[in-house]
Amino acid sequence: MPNKIDALFKEMVDFGASDLHLAEGQPPKIRVHGDMTPIRDVPMDHKEIVELLSECCGADRWKIFEERNDYDWAYEMNEETRFRCNYLKQLHGYGAVFRVIPTKIPTIEELGIPPVIKEFGKIKSGLVLVTGPTGSGKSTTLASLIDFININYPRHIVTIEEPIEFVHGNKLSVITQREVPVDTPSFAMGLKASLRQDADVVLVGEMRDLETIALALTAAETGLLVYGTLHTNNSQKTVDRIIDVFPSNQQDQIRTMLAGSLRGVLAQLLFKRADGKGRLAVNEILICNSATAAIIREGQTAKLFDVLVGGKGIGMQLMDDAIMKLLNQGLVSPHEAYMKSIDKQRFTQFLSDDQV
Repeated sequence: MPNKIDALFKEMVDFGASDLHLAEGQPPKIRVHGDMTPIRDVPMDHKEIVELLSECCGADRWKIFEERNDYDWAYEMNEETRFRCNYLKQLHGYGAVFRVIPTKIPTIEELGIPPVIKEFGKIKSGLVLVTGPTGSGKSTTLASLIDFININYPRHIVTIEEPIEFVHGNKLSVITQREVPVDTPSFAMGLKASLRQDADVVLVGEMRDLETIALALTAAETGLLVYGTLHTNNSQKTVDRIIDVFPSNQQDQIRTMLAGSLRGVLAQLLFKRADGKGRLAVNEILICNSATAAIIREGQTAKLFDVLVGGKGIGMQLMDDAIMKLLNQGLVSPHEAYMKSIDKQRFTQFLSDDQV
C-alpha cells in the first residue's frame, strides 16, 4: 500500500524535479533545473507533516530522528524511484528534503565528464578525491566510476555511505555497500574495518573529520584505491583542506603522505543550461605526477595552477577554462559563468552593464 507522501513524490518526478522540500508553515516546494517553486498554495501544518514523515520512515527511524533532530536515510517508492532523505527540525517545526536518486547508473559519457577520469578507475592504489559543493553531482560521478570498475575489473569494492544512494549489482567485481549508521557506526570505523575485509577499492562517502582523512591516507599508502569526497571547488583548495584539518605539528608529515598517495582530484560544479533544459557538470581535473607531488610536499599549492595549465596534453583541465569553453559554445549564460568562476575578472567582460 503506498504511503501518502508518494503523491508528492509522483508530482515531483512528473515535473522532472531534483529535490522536494517540506517545511512546517510552508507549502511543499520542488527544485527544477536549480530553481525552487511551490507545487501548491496551502502551507503544511504540524499534523500533516508529522503524518507524512512518520508514515514514510516507520516507527524506528522516526524515534531516532526525534532523538537526534536530524536523520539521513533512503526511501524506495518503487523499483524505478528512490530518494535520499534528510529529516530536520527547524525554527517553525519539522522539515525534510528529498532528492531523486536515479536507479540506472549513468555512464561517464552520459554525464558528459571527460573520459580521462576512467584512468582513476584503472589504477590499483592511491587516493582520488571528488569534490564540489552539496548538490553538485559528486555521488553520481562516483557511482559512474564505481560502475566502470565493476564492469571492467574483478575487484572487491567496499562503499561506506550515508545513506546508500545508488545500489550496485555485482558484475565483474564484488560490491559490499555499507550504510552509516545502520551497518557501521561512522565513516572512520567503516574505513578501518575495510582494511580487514580484503578490499581493493573503498569509497568513503564523506571525508569530514581528521580521523577519517587520516585513515584514508593510511589506506591509500598501504595499497588500497580510496575514493573520497570533500566540499571544495578546485584542486588547490582541496589539497589545502586536507592539510589544514591536521594540527600544525603534523602537517609536514601529512604533506609527505598526501604527496605520495594522491592520484587525482576531480572538482565538479553544476551549471544551469542557457536553454533552460537541465544542468551541466563542469570539471577541474588534476592528474598527479612528480611535479604535483613536489608542490604538495613543499606546501606550494598556488603552483598547482601552472600544473593544471601545463597538463592539458594529458587530460588536465582548469575549472575556469572548462567554464569558458561552455560559455563560448553558448551552453551557459555569461551570468552563470561569472557567478561560478574562480577568477571573476576573466568573465566580467561578458556581462551586460546591468549585471556588472
